Formats: sequence, structure tokens, C-alpha cells
Amino acid sequence: MGPNKYVHLMFGVGTLLVAFLLAKTGDWLWSYFAKPNDLVINGGSLVIAVVAGYVAYKNERMFAAAYDVTAELEKVTWPSRKETYAATVVVIVTVGISAVILWGFDTLWGSLANLVIR
Repeated sequence: MGPNKYVHLMFGVGTLLVAFLLAKTGDWLWSYFAKPNDLVINGGSLVIAVVAGYVAYKNERMFAAAYDVTAELEKVTWPSRKETYAATVVVIVTVGISAVILWGFDTLWGSLANLVIR
């Protein structure tokens, strides 16, 4: 496959996804008129998806765009376990503080509302 293996994989998975969506859409549309023929729907969907995938694969602009996406994704770095733990602690503490502040405002406004209503 070479250095573009993720680009090839992207087009293959995209083709399978389009085939699946076309099959489900065809089944849904055909069910309004008659009992769907699975062989015709699935076969037709697969043929249409493969042709569309091949055309997209041979399109230089689409291939270049897919290559650019994979090149950018290779630059992504994942956080270490320590960084993930620290970020999780920050989120939990922030949510706790926000909950206490909201509880305080709720209690205050509830008390004021009770004074006004009485």
C-alpha cells in the first residue's frame, strides 16, 4: 500500500459507508411501493458505491484533499496519562465549584421568592 495507506483505507471505508447508506435508503424507499428485493437493492447499492468511490479516488483534487487530511492527522499528538489525569482533576474540581455556586444562587433566589410570595 505504501505511504498512502491511510488515504486508500479512507476511500475504501467511504465506499463501504456509501454502499450501506444507499442500501438502507433504497430499502426504505422501495418498501413504500412493494416488498424490497434485497439482491437488487444491495447489489445496485454496491455497484453505485464502487463506481462513485473509483471516480472519487481517481479525482486528483479529492485524492490531494484526502492526503492533506491524513498528513494533518499524523501531526496529532495524544496526551500522556499524567496530562489526562491532571485535566480530568481540573474538570471535576471546576464542575464541583460550579455546582456549589449554582446551589448557592438557587438557595438565595428560592429564599427571596418565598419571602415575596408570603
